[in-house]
Amino acid sequence: MTGLTALIALDGATLAYDKLYTYVIPPVLQSAALPGCRVTVPFGGGNIKKQGMIFRTENAELKGLKPILSVTDNKPVLNGEMLKLCEYMHEYCFCTYFDAVHAVLPAGLNYKLVNYYSANPDFAVLQLLNDDESSVYSYLTENGEKDENTIIKQLGVTEELLCGMCEKQALVKNRDAKRRMKDAAEKWVRSSYLPDELEGVKLTPRQREIARFVSDAGSISVKELMYYTGVTAGVIERLINNGVFISFTRQAYRTKTDSPPDYPRKEITLTDEQEKAYNGLLGEYNKSGGSVSLLYGITGSGKTQVFLKLVDKVSADGLGVIVMVPEIALTPQMLEIFKSRYGSSVAVFHSAMSMGKRMDEWQRVKNGKAKIAVGTRSAVFAPFSKLGLIIMDEEHEHTYKSEQSPRFHARDIAKFRTAYHGGLLCLSSATPSVESYTAALSGKYSLFRLTKRYGKAVLPCVETVDMKKEILSGNPLDISRRLNDAINRALKDKKQVILLLNRRGHNTYISCPDCGSVLSCPNCSISLTYHSANNRMMCHYCGYSVPANGKCPDCGGEHLKFLGSGTQKVEDELSSLFPNARILRLDADSTLARDSYSRKLEAFGRGEYDILLGTQMVAKGLDFPNVTLVGVLGADSATYSADFRGFERTFSLLTQVIGRAGRGDSAGTAVIQSLNPDSELISLAAKQDYDGFYKDEIMTRKLMIYPPYCDMCVVSVRSVSRSSALEAINKIFSNIKKLTENGYGDVKMIILGPAASAVPKVNNKYRFRMIIKCRNSKKFREMLKKALEIKQKNDVTAAVDINPETVL
Repeated sequence: MTGLTALIALDGATLAYDKLYTYVIPPVLQSAALPGCRVTVPFGGGNIKKQGMIFRTENAELKGLKPILSVTDNKPVLNGEMLKLCEYMHEYCFCTYFDAVHAVLPAGLNYKLVNYYSANPDFAVLQLLNDDESSVYSYLTENGEKDENTIIKQLGVTEELLCGMCEKQALVKNRDAKRRMKDAAEKWVRSSYLPDELEGVKLTPRQREIARFVSDAGSISVKELMYYTGVTAGVIERLINNGVFISFTRQAYRTKTDSPPDYPRKEITLTDEQEKAYNGLLGEYNKSGGSVSLLYGITGSGKTQVFLKLVDKVSADGLGVIVMVPEIALTPQMLEIFKSRYGSSVAVFHSAMSMGKRMDEWQRVKNGKAKIAVGTRSAVFAPFSKLGLIIMDEEHEHTYKSEQSPRFHARDIAKFRTAYHGGLLCLSSATPSVESYTAALSGKYSLFRLTKRYGKAVLPCVETVDMKKEILSGNPLDISRRLNDAINRALKDKKQVILLLNRRGHNTYISCPDCGSVLSCPNCSISLTYHSANNRMMCHYCGYSVPANGKCPDCGGEHLKFLGSGTQKVEDELSSLFPNARILRLDADSTLARDSYSRKLEAFGRGEYDILLGTQMVAKGLDFPNVTLVGVLGADSATYSADFRGFERTFSLLTQVIGRAGRGDSAGTAVIQSLNPDSELISLAAKQDYDGFYKDEIMTRKLMIYPPYCDMCVVSVRSVSRSSALEAINKIFSNIKKLTENGYGDVKMIILGPAASAVPKVNNKYRFRMIIKCRNSKKFREMLKKALEIKQKNDVTAAVDINPETVL
């Protein structure tokens, strides 16, 4: 017999068992069980309740199929586009279907299965229960079914005790889907009568006045009605009970939204060069079928003005717009620009927002209340039903790549979405990724250039300082004498300074001269970093920390050497050198609190600080017209990285931070401190010569066969047992060799490894990897998925990352 079935992805499935399972849709659920809805289904021999997502429905043979138990959502939470996007991520990112679903949906909307317990009324052997078990049984008999957390909190028992009572059949256990964050809702009222019908209704004068107010308003929230009329909630409730008002709930948004500006939108004036770029982008937008463009402009060239004019056009066409920035720190500045122009039609997406706020913003976009989404990587999933434009600002940044499953790059998701909607993806950067620039030069992307700074601003004058000479001349500080003089001059002129040091903490490592050891994390293969703010030695990988008591843990020696410099140490130096200066340190340690990025940057923008010292977050996209001096400390440290992207990252970081100076009417200066001041890379960054850098870099990539001349695939395994991890990676490697000899001989690849990862142990888990240079073709992915089908011990996990931002 045939009937209606659903193809369902299950939450919690491993890669080996992840597929679309077929279930029967019972007749009573056929109107509710739609593609994009979450459901509860039985799975396995024990019929364990699992959450699932319906991807498709179809008529099929029903014999041997299990039925869907319940539908969680009142209406689909994923539309056809998003379901196809989840399938795309499952195929290309080596993730499970539900990993993709979790990435697409806001965290607050996810459901988790919660254990519920009730007393078994047929249980008669009460003497089998101890005192704690008896109290649980009595509590549930009196109060009915309760969730696990409530029972544990109320009675102070353990999960093991509850499971034991289930084994004794004293309790009945049930698992159900529970929403992690409910919709915020407001109570509203509307009148049951038309204005002229109120005359025949028996009301007190005060009630009649309120009834007319509501009738005239059409509908109004109870909160607003109380505010405007001064009545209490009790009066309104009586009018509802008497049938004068009809009450209903309307979704309320936790995020405060601004009203649209009450003044005409300011006309954007573009230079000839900007106008040419805008017209080119507009032409690409007007094409059918979707397209990708690269807007390559030097720092301060006015790329944002071009964006805004393009957004004006797309939003006027009634289409959605997504604007992405790489860092949370950049969101406030971009948001201020967009909200001042577009008001409440702007929604915000980034990970520092509370779960409730993120869900509200997602709902505003989905319900059509917001037309423009601004945020970090997660903004690419904003649920626009009609999408016209996606802008990726600073498209070269590594933060657009997810480091957790699903390991997607926002650029790839943006390409998928704009192709689906026939929209435009605009990539923008002063230092484009080598892959994007190659695609633009080859004609795969359209290319538009901005070669001049906007307005009166000019590129800063760049000087380099040889730190070897500083050390030999007796200067032990991290601030060179040249940079010291430049800071003094900027402070005297009432200007601001940005200093970049891409290492946090106080000292980067601690060594013992008595025994020769370097103090390391017991959980990771990495040295500890000293933090003066809390006087502790900390691991930046697992978070382990120990008080800095001055003794070597290996030999007990008391002559520890604190070496290397981080932002905390330089902050102390600055305070000593410039005691009257107001110094702001911005790094991961100083921005732990929610919204601390934005609050501190806003304070710097208001002139409340003179010097901004920070890690790479101060190098990108910030626009402070009063900054006339930028200093770079340890400029060449990243060039010694073994990662093939090391030179690209260093050039980009130097170019971007240099570009923070002189963006207003005053000329800017950049001072680069280096142990190798004659480096060609530093020279190219000082001249903002991206084309010169690209010419050298692309030649190296071609000779060494690195992207864009191949795809990079990193297969990694982790385990608490070193031998288990090594056995697993060797088995995967052996499987690949066998598969290339049997049916996959035409899949060309170069395998580096297997070998231990650059940091072999993290958080007590040993790590091994293989680096595969390949083409990310369907046949390669098919082969690799088969190679990963190994019998794994319980603690072994394997992961695949296509084109990671680092292969270390």
